[in-house]
Amino acid sequence: MHGNRLRWGALGWVLTLQFFVVETIVGLQKPGYSWSDDVISDLGSALSPAHRVMNASFVVQAALILIGVVLLLPSVGGRAARIAQAFLAAAAVGVLLVGVFPEDTSPTMHDIGAIAYLAGGAIGLLALAYALRPRSEALGTAVAVLGLAGAATTVFFLADVTQTLGRGGTERIAAYVLPVALGVSIVCFLLAHIASGDPLSAVLPPDASAHCGRRCATSTASTGLCRFSSGSG
Repeated sequence: MHGNRLRWGALGWVLTLQFFVVETIVGLQKPGYSWSDDVISDLGSALSPAHRVMNASFVVQAALILIGVVLLLPSVGGRAARIAQAFLAAAAVGVLLVGVFPEDTSPTMHDIGAIAYLAGGAIGLLALAYALRPRSEALGTAVAVLGLAGAATTVFFLADVTQTLGRGGTERIAAYVLPVALGVSIVCFLLAHIASGDPLSAVLPPDASAHCGRRCATSTASTGLCRFSSGSG
């Protein structure tokens, strides 16, 4: 039962990558849409031919983030993981508001949701990076870099310092780091570097978990990159 919870949580975070597929399809249907100049929210306004699809993707994204927060993160353990849970949950609520309140119908609620998503996602990733470092220094560093990139571009976007990348380009870096970290860096990397006996090994079938444990033991001896514990502080 515990293993099933973790697997569903991991699957939820992998599926956050759906956002990129939907955004690309919806953006290609909007004439004159600029990926560097136009913000993501424009795809959810009534002027976008497929705005309902985009807004549905926002709502689905909120549910997928929450699935991992509720089912997967508790097994990471530690204070940093609990902080990550709080901020990633805030990010999920934020993207839900973005989808429920499009920018052209409820701009205030939409902006609140967007800020909650961008800020919550960046801070949540920084906390998650700290929580994951005892299991993998390389993974923790990668997630920290994504979190810092999200935090910096969020500040630039809110301060309208977007001359280099464009308003849309700056927002995209701030928004993209969360699904990239959850869908690729965390789940895929983590499943490849789980030690047998670690609480997160329940994500994998028994044979695969043992295999990953042996592989990480070898990796630890040769590179020192994989270090495991039941949680961080």
